[in-house]
Amino acid sequence: MSPKKVNIDEKLSLFSDHWNPRIVGELNGQMVKLAKIKGTFDWHKHENEDELFYCLAGSFDLEFRDKTLHVKEREFVIVPKGVEHRPVAKEEASILLFEPATTLNTGNVKNDRTKSDLERI
Repeated sequence: MSPKKVNIDEKLSLFSDHWNPRIVGELNGQMVKLAKIKGTFDWHKHENEDELFYCLAGSFDLEFRDKTLHVKEREFVIVPKGVEHRPVAKEEASILLFEPATTLNTGNVKNDRTKSDLERI
């Protein structure tokens, strides 16, 4: 397979919905995903996977049961496996997620926001 360049702005322009990650790359069993977020997501955790949230545009809060981290553009947070969390964005934010291919967006919670078959763009 030949290396490919990915233009993040171009990929983000392909969708406008919130809380629906798209796969834009993969390496060594890890997925690189883009998502737009707005509002409050569900409390959840990933029993077996760490998860990286990188803020591309806007800002959001990453809430934990004992604290809240405010994440601004060009900042990231790694959520260790087993740690309950939920992202909250007062205004729309664009994020890059880096996580194992087995990671469900809602972790241990299954509901109408669960995306088990992600679109590749």
